[in-house]
Amino acid sequence: MSDKTYSGSCLCGAVTYQFTGKPRVFQYCHCSRCRKITGTAHASNIIVDPDQFQWLTGEESVGRYELAEAKHFAASFCKTCGSNMPWRTQSGKAVIIPAGTLDQDPEARPIHNIYMADRAPWYEDPSSLTMYDALPIKKQ
Repeated sequence: MSDKTYSGSCLCGAVTYQFTGKPRVFQYCHCSRCRKITGTAHASNIIVDPDQFQWLTGEESVGRYELAEAKHFAASFCKTCGSNMPWRTQSGKAVIIPAGTLDQDPEARPIHNIYMADRAPWYEDPSSLTMYDALPIKKQ
């Protein structure tokens, strides 16, 4: 396993973390829980072993929510800015890292979509949409 280290943080910078080595998997999850917690069409999750993960600063600023009826799902967030943060599964066997919180390229790419049967009814494949490099100029 590579010993390269990747770091991440919340929007306000109060919480920082790192993981070392290659992720188990990088996937998009379309389940209703991930959609609710992210407010988006899917979560972009990197999964690592707990011994690969370490909080650097602000662990005391991380809140956690566990859904009682869930076997694995939980959610963590910065108590200051509300950013989604990495969370350990309820089983304790994995750490789920929201890919958008990374401060650099993880050098891994998503390999699949899961829970597509639960995807949002309004979800459209991003490659089918018009793309802009920045905010489009409003036409008058």
